[in-house]
Amino acid sequence: MEFIISDELLGTFVPIVVYWLFSGLYMLFGTQEKYRLHTKQDEDEKNLVSKANVIKGVLFLQAVQASVAMILFTVTGRDAACVANNVKHSIFELVRQFFTAMVVLDTWQYFIHRYLHHNKFLYRHIHSQHHRLVVPYAFGALYSHPLEGLFGDTMSGALAFLVSGMSPRASIFFFSFATIKTVDDHCGLWLPVNFFHVFFQNNSAYHDVHHQLYGSKYNYSQHFFVVWDKILGTYMPCSTKKRENGGFEVKVVKDE
Repeated sequence: MEFIISDELLGTFVPIVVYWLFSGLYMLFGTQEKYRLHTKQDEDEKNLVSKANVIKGVLFLQAVQASVAMILFTVTGRDAACVANNVKHSIFELVRQFFTAMVVLDTWQYFIHRYLHHNKFLYRHIHSQHHRLVVPYAFGALYSHPLEGLFGDTMSGALAFLVSGMSPRASIFFFSFATIKTVDDHCGLWLPVNFFHVFFQNNSAYHDVHHQLYGSKYNYSQHFFVVWDKILGTYMPCSTKKRENGGFEVKVVKDE
């Protein structure tokens, strides 16, 4: 008997597997100081939460995301409809769907993220949990308060899926790509060859600025674009330079 794994099941769990695979790869690179934006000593001394608790928090959030994804796929039933009607999307339609999803994801997360910083109560009791990672690292990308994970990450993903009109099969690729991107943004590394740094200004150095005290009110943009930061005056450009003792450090660029 042939065993077939549904696109809905793959769309639910493949991004989770991708998260841990790529996190592990980045953590291996992080064992070498020459790629790091902060020293290993800084990571050990400045971060306010243990790696064990980070893993527990991320696994809990991924369990919530998986549950929401399964509900969403069941309610929409898009793959069943596509199969029944023999629907085949062109490459142009897939690009439109992906771009729409990227815009929706970025817009929702920018304004949620910014509000969590400007509302002192919400920052103290919810968003500050993510900022316990003063020195970000790869598998801490999704570490956050459960409420932030639900209304920020999970809700933005659900809206991106619904508004873009993508199928569960397309979502496998989109959310895997978005997962790799958010891991890269939080990896705390500056690798010599990085596809994301070629196409996206929002990268590991850009987001590292936000995790530092001087940049906590800037660079709210997450995932792909920095448009909202530029439009609304929260854009703090940066560059990287080599440290004398190895690795890189992030420097704010003035008057850009």
